[in-house]
Amino acid sequence: MAVNINDLNEKWVNLGQKVSDLQNKAQLMVDDDATSAEDVADIQTKITNAIAKRDLAHENLIQAQAENIVDDDVEPAAELTPKENDLKKKFVDTFKGMIKGVPTVVNQIDSSTDANGNAIGLTIPQDIQTAIHTLVRQYDALEQYVNVESVSTLSGSRVYEKWSDVTPLANLDADDETIGDNDDPKLAIVKYLIKRYAGISTVTNTLLNDTAENILAWLSSWIAKKVVVTRNQAIIAAMNAVPSKPTVAKFDDVIDMANTSVDPAILSTSFFLTNVSGCNALHKVKDAMGNYLLQPDPSQPQRMLIQGKQVVMVADRWLPSTGTVSAPVYPLYFGDLKQAVTLFDREQMSLLSTNIGAGAFEKDLTKIRVIDRFDVEATDSEAFVAGSFKAIADQTANFAASATTPAAG
Repeated sequence: MAVNINDLNEKWVNLGQKVSDLQNKAQLMVDDDATSAEDVADIQTKITNAIAKRDLAHENLIQAQAENIVDDDVEPAAELTPKENDLKKKFVDTFKGMIKGVPTVVNQIDSSTDANGNAIGLTIPQDIQTAIHTLVRQYDALEQYVNVESVSTLSGSRVYEKWSDVTPLANLDADDETIGDNDDPKLAIVKYLIKRYAGISTVTNTLLNDTAENILAWLSSWIAKKVVVTRNQAIIAAMNAVPSKPTVAKFDDVIDMANTSVDPAILSTSFFLTNVSGCNALHKVKDAMGNYLLQPDPSQPQRMLIQGKQVVMVADRWLPSTGTVSAPVYPLYFGDLKQAVTLFDREQMSLLSTNIGAGAFEKDLTKIRVIDRFDVEATDSEAFVAGSFKAIADQTANFAASATTPAAG
């Protein structure tokens, strides 16, 4: 049965409202002398369970959006050439041989190592990596918001210039005037060191008996999910290098954050970022006229905007709130993440299998290890700022009814 995206979205919103209602109830219990320790423990358990269900509903929504069938009017993809089909078939055949332990295949794979002598395994072809990254972008991936640079070496460095340090070119008064050296700004050297990130999954014999297309579909989906979670975590860690801003407490503080917290040159490419709980809280903030702070994007109604800037959500488990369960403090970032963070991609995804290690031998299973090679570094820390909030007060009305009435005619 087809999944209704709108129903999943409504379920997520309703569960988010339940979390807020429970948290508000917990706040009232603090001043209630009749509240017992059992009551406190009970409400905390209910809040924890409600948050877990709300986050699961959000994951179901994201999953459904990623796997939603493309509209019928989209042009079908071009058929693969015989050479491309042969390459994919060769990869699948090699993959099967690796799983089954065919000596010629295993010896070939085991002999491939990187510069540090680590086994690379079965390198995933570039076109299949492209398909994986295309699927990655359909999930809740932060990689699409950062600067991604492909590199061919395990380590290196780059020179970055902060927007606040950029100087203008000199004005030449005469046509024959000598052009002088630039007033060099303060340049920062950022070094990268490619790291290996790995995960293991179990494969059954049923998969090996499937078609090449189904094997590739399974591999692409599994690896894409692993890549999203892994790279999101690394990107969020790099975001911790950005400067902190005062706690956001009222409607106008959010407006100030959007208008003044980063250089005007990057305002057009800036966006807000918070976790699921924070976005749920922002959904309820209103201006003086009763309009909500968050407005739907006319072109994509499920995407929310503040002052025309997109609001990006990240699961609570990857971008957690601080504070307590009953009184959380939500994160709220703003800026251009492409200026603030760079992901150096080695583009060497690989696979390796075993039926001996990782408990495979004892359970008669085959384990597959996928390795992704990349590094994430903070570049311009002034291009992205970090705020936080407990609760944001609605905007105070800035108008009043007239105290006079027109004279009787």
